[in-house]
Amino acid sequence: MKVVTRITFWDQKGEKFFGEGPARLLRGIEAHGSLRSAAMSMDMAYTKALKLMNNAERALGFPLTTRTTGGKAGGGSVLTPEGKAWLSRYEAYAQACEEANQQMFRKF
Repeated sequence: MKVVTRITFWDQKGEKFFGEGPARLLRGIEAHGSLRSAAMSMDMAYTKALKLMNNAERALGFPLTTRTTGGKAGGGSVLTPEGKAWLSRYEAYAQACEEANQQMFRKF
């Protein structure tokens, strides 16, 4: 038996806008240099990945990534400073929640 902790953020309209999926996408962008490659590494459609990023950015009120379109040099994405900070805080919060949940699970 195990306990699973999932951290999901919802906007004021009651719509989910950030959780494990978008966090993995951001890590994938850091690793692969593009939203498309990050989505492919997760077996996710690019359109879904773009929708997740747009929803998160709208709810947060700041851009998570800077995107450049293709062409001769090719396109790509990088995390903005705000995006890096948000991801870092999200991961730290998720880790703290996981640890607290494990402690509570052992206690009860």
